[in-house]
Amino acid sequence: EGLLWQATRGETRITLFGTYHFAHHRTDAHLAALEPLIAAADRVYLEVSNDDMKALERKMATDPSILFITEGPTLPDLLGEDDWQALSSEMSKRGFPSFMAAKFKPIWASMMLGIGPCEARTGVMSVEGIDKRIGAYAAEMGKENQSLEDAGTILSLLDGIPLEQQLDAIRLFLVWDGNPDDIAYTLRERYLAGQTALIWEYSRMISLKDGGPTAEQDFALFERLLLNDRNQAWTEVLSDEGLTGDILVAAGAAHLPGNIGLLHLLEQRGFTIERLQLAL
Repeated sequence: EGLLWQATRGETRITLFGTYHFAHHRTDAHLAALEPLIAAADRVYLEVSNDDMKALERKMATDPSILFITEGPTLPDLLGEDDWQALSSEMSKRGFPSFMAAKFKPIWASMMLGIGPCEARTGVMSVEGIDKRIGAYAAEMGKENQSLEDAGTILSLLDGIPLEQQLDAIRLFLVWDGNPDDIAYTLRERYLAGQTALIWEYSRMISLKDGGPTAEQDFALFERLLLNDRNQAWTEVLSDEGLTGDILVAAGAAHLPGNIGLLHLLEQRGFTIERLQLAL
């Protein structure tokens, strides 16, 4: 549990804040609480810095193949008529017209389904979340703002998931009897309560319960690609002997807990870990 932590080793003091990537009703309060820490930091790390994200967005604008199918069969062909119609309906609830939805790579279509229709209708995808706002404030304060990983890392990882598994993720959602808005609300409220480990374990429970016969392997792959491998790579960056001074790290809250979470991995590298209170 906890959103704010400190890892100390010698002359290096790393303050880690676990973020919720979408804006929520306490985003302003969280930023206000973090502003003194940002101002005191020698440098700030985000998963991907704002400058690197802008460069990626420019690349995506000129290379649609990053997110969309540009050659070969599109989702109506890959899914079949019934599943495509069901997907088209779900995507329209999230503001994506059918001509756009049809060309999404399946992994991105399935990730869009994870956003509740209510959240999508209220513009959550177009409002700046805390990660970007931390980066903007850091730049305003003249702080060095860096990426924990290359901007294209997550895109490459997701592209590496076999096509049939990507399509299965969509099909499983379409037969799922849960409510994505309820799930989104539950996860957000648990995040605001600081229950970061519970969020991931709840997601695991839902996935294993409704994820079909290969659910355990699928979730393990998802966990390795999105969390474990990245955590280990980020730990290499943050534990570098040349990194000294006050460092602020803002990364998704799910990256903090667990045996392969950032906190434990840093502890194994000789850091002393302490939970801090977020001064709201």
